[in-house]
Amino acid sequence: MSQDHGNTMARRLALITALMLAGACANAWAQAYPAKPVRLVVGFTPGGAADFVARALGEYLGRALGQNVVIENRAGAGSSIAADYVAKSAPDGYTMLIASPSSISVNPALNSKLGYSLRDFIPITKVSTSPLLIAANPGTGVNSISELIAAAKKAPGRLNYASSGNGSAPHLAGVLFTRLAGIDMVHVPFKGGGPAVQSVLAGDTQVTFATPPSVLPLVQAGRLRALAVTSRARSPLLPNLPGMAEAGLPDYEMSFWYGFFVPAGTKPEIVKKLFDATLSALKQPEVKQAFAREATETAASRSPEEFAAFLAEDAKFWTRLVKESGATLD
Repeated sequence: MSQDHGNTMARRLALITALMLAGACANAWAQAYPAKPVRLVVGFTPGGAADFVARALGEYLGRALGQNVVIENRAGAGSSIAADYVAKSAPDGYTMLIASPSSISVNPALNSKLGYSLRDFIPITKVSTSPLLIAANPGTGVNSISELIAAAKKAPGRLNYASSGNGSAPHLAGVLFTRLAGIDMVHVPFKGGGPAVQSVLAGDTQVTFATPPSVLPLVQAGRLRALAVTSRARSPLLPNLPGMAEAGLPDYEMSFWYGFFVPAGTKPEIVKKLFDATLSALKQPEVKQAFAREATETAASRSPEEFAAFLAEDAKFWTRLVKESGATLD
């Protein structure tokens, strides 16, 4: 064997050894994930549905991952601030986003100048679903959807409805409602469901289209009056409230979900670990019970790919609603 041939063989063996070591290190790193706490970023203030779902899942998600899950609220701009922050975070699995149609579909449709889009995320799984709830301040004297429509027609532009922010699903639920009912109500946006509901409670606004966790305790205490759920039929989650068909608007239908996302570029093995851990958390009886108390259902996707396919179709509904409604961020 020539010396050159021997050197070539030695170099090849060294390269193969290096590649094997690199692969072993990569596998060891993946197996070690997570090696520190994971942040779950919420785009709204505490007290709303996103915050409730995140906190209800956080402890059990942390148990499944073997690390603490830290809830971080970054409210503002209809949850766009949080989404933009996570989209630009390192794709290392340590920063997750809990998002609704607002962050993922509505805001990009409302504002083409946003610094992110769905392409900047990898979907992990849907985690919850629920109808919205229409509630009014008892001082309005409104006890039903038909009475709300009559009051709005009697005094166009005098009734205000609160939502968790411009472009939020509750905002668009109100837009769709006013359009189908042929009425004029003024939209008043807040930085989350909690502040929006508090404004109705204080009488600063009269009506809200709200996620159940943000409004149910006040309805149950008699401080706000629930009028209907935004699903077409009655919801088994809130069996005492009429659906929109029964309430007099049979063409109205609006449901709501939350899901988990990580920045694009996150390694597949990390996505799978987060998916598996989230499914484990969603299966816990304590989580299901906590969700049910707030008229919310657990709703796991079968895979990240299935969630991505769902999002592609769901975006069509929200984008069409934005265009048809003429809603803007102004």
